Amino acid sequence: LGWAPRPGQPLNTAALLASGPDGEMLWLDVTHCPGQAPQVQLMGRYLLPPCKQRWHTCAAFLPQGGLLVCGDRRGSLLLFPCSSSPGQAVESTSITNGGTDFVDKDSGSQLEPSCLLHKEALPLEAPVSMLFGLHGKTGVTSVVCHKGYIYSTGRDGVYRQLCLQGQQLEVLRKHRPCKGLQWIEELRFTPDGDLLVLGFHADNFVVWSSRTGENLHCVPCGGGHRSWSYWSSPSAEAFAFIKCGDVMLYNREAEPCEQQVLLASLHGREIACVRRLGAVEVPGHATLNIFVTGSEDTTACVLALSEHSRAAVPLARLSDHISSVRALALAGPTGPGDKGLSALLFSAGGRAQIECYRLLCTGDPASDSAVACQVIHVASHRLDEHWERKKNRHRLVKMDPETRYMSLSVVPGTSTEQLPTPWKFVAAACSDASVRVFGLLEATRKLVLVAESFYHQRCVLKVEAFLHVRAGGERRHLLCSAATDGSIAFWDITSPIADAAEALHRAEGEMQPLALGAPLLTIMAHSCGVNSLHVRETPEGRYLVASGSDDGSVHVCLLEVALGRGEGSAGTCLRVLERVARPCAHAAHVMGIRVLRPDLLLSASVDQRLTLWRRGPGGLDALSTTFFHVPDLAEVDCWEVGEARGELRYYCVLCGQGLEML
Repeated sequence: LGWAPRPGQPLNTAALLASGPDGEMLWLDVTHCPGQAPQVQLMGRYLLPPCKQRWHTCAAFLPQGGLLVCGDRRGSLLLFPCSSSPGQAVESTSITNGGTDFVDKDSGSQLEPSCLLHKEALPLEAPVSMLFGLHGKTGVTSVVCHKGYIYSTGRDGVYRQLCLQGQQLEVLRKHRPCKGLQWIEELRFTPDGDLLVLGFHADNFVVWSSRTGENLHCVPCGGGHRSWSYWSSPSAEAFAFIKCGDVMLYNREAEPCEQQVLLASLHGREIACVRRLGAVEVPGHATLNIFVTGSEDTTACVLALSEHSRAAVPLARLSDHISSVRALALAGPTGPGDKGLSALLFSAGGRAQIECYRLLCTGDPASDSAVACQVIHVASHRLDEHWERKKNRHRLVKMDPETRYMSLSVVPGTSTEQLPTPWKFVAAACSDASVRVFGLLEATRKLVLVAESFYHQRCVLKVEAFLHVRAGGERRHLLCSAATDGSIAFWDITSPIADAAEALHRAEGEMQPLALGAPLLTIMAHSCGVNSLHVRETPEGRYLVASGSDDGSVHVCLLEVALGRGEGSAGTCLRVLERVARPCAHAAHVMGIRVLRPDLLLSASVDQRLTLWRRGPGGLDALSTTFFHVPDLAEVDCWEVGEARGELRYYCVLCGQGLEML
């Protein structure tokens, strides 16, 4: 049995859902009138999917009307059609004196003494949409609707945000509140915009705040109670539960909060990567820059940064990673426009895990942040996922669980007529000495490993993909990768990408990884690891490749791409036209480098110096040095903004033990 709130119903009427034999669930409307026994009306019959434990655990009527969403003991979410019209309803009315009359609303004839005896008059509805086992085998604990979205919780340690597409349930993303909170029972939305997660952490009942990221209340109750109730107000809180047949009550008066947050943190540990999504114009507000950051605390954060207020406001927090987030990449940022900023976000890091999201940021003057951010989880990939599904896996060597993705780069220009389907490709530098290429088909939410190479034989630190377009329109997809020995390799991945797209189209998204082949060119740019890499095309159609190293040096080379008449990589030739090196450019690791113009470079180092270099015939000449305040620099991102007088202004954002924009 379970009560379900229904929008628009009278105050004296409540919806009761009852699960019975053979997976049959009944919807009963119970009406209470003063001085009379409750009146029961059978409104609908529904069929739950077959499973061992076949009953519902929670339900909610959607505000759109005509739909009922419920969760079952198997962990599935189900969507049923429902109608509140009483045309076919079977009614039972009881009077307090003990007499009972049963009347059919249509005919007014005398019926047997129970409305359930004529339940066959109503059709047995099957679910129109089902997400089987969404919350695992431990069941769904609650379903709630808020601001057009559906939220579900379960005992798998996550709560999910869903939306309705037509009459189909679609999962947008999942949230993991905090480590160890595996038994999530309920979500509550507060008037001030906070989301409270109620559940059991070990032997304690906890109330966790999504806004502050901390436990607001913790009750040592023994944990895992199935019958409980929680109430709170600004002046007090109460928690009641049943333990060993006894009803226990915990009551506490509110205590004054002596803790004041002077500056809220973006992450719990150092920030390992940062990318700029774009700028959003909001009427009545200054221009807001939207960034994405990844951290060692296993989360990625979408935030808005205002130049005037100098405040960074988190818009969304992504918590799907099980280890640190080391690399970020954006595909196809569009906007600003009427629909705001939209882009695909790839995040990767420890445990060989890649996650992909669709981000949509729009101006929202009514909110505190002035920006609304919608996040849709598109796909994910882990190297050991396929190993766990293999038969006889005890006879095989498992993929190294310590493999980390060090860098990501989206291959530009792949959504063209040359490929049979609109796949997007992303290259990854891996700590197990491999360069891997993944393919994403957003429509089917598939992220597949399509090609790899172990050419470097050591940890690969950086990858950078770029596109070369010949005068006749022929496209060549090129990739450069840098490793811990100071070498930079250049690849032509045009043929592997085309072959992979064709194989994926034939096999409907499944394939064995192809070989990338041998690189076109390898140069020894540094004496040790390459921590920063950037490629920029010159107006002449050549490419400047800049890199920075652990030894504090900066290296720049000028490449020319020549295409022969052969097919594949054999028809592509790279020539080094110029090489410039600046040893000891910094006193520590060079963690960020950007080619702003063909004659202007920017480098940033752990020595907390940001240096501008002029590239000339005689080499690199330092123009200026600026000290920044972020210790342990991890990464730099740069962009340019056109001024009203036609001038260009360059901005950069630096991350490490903090975040700074210059």
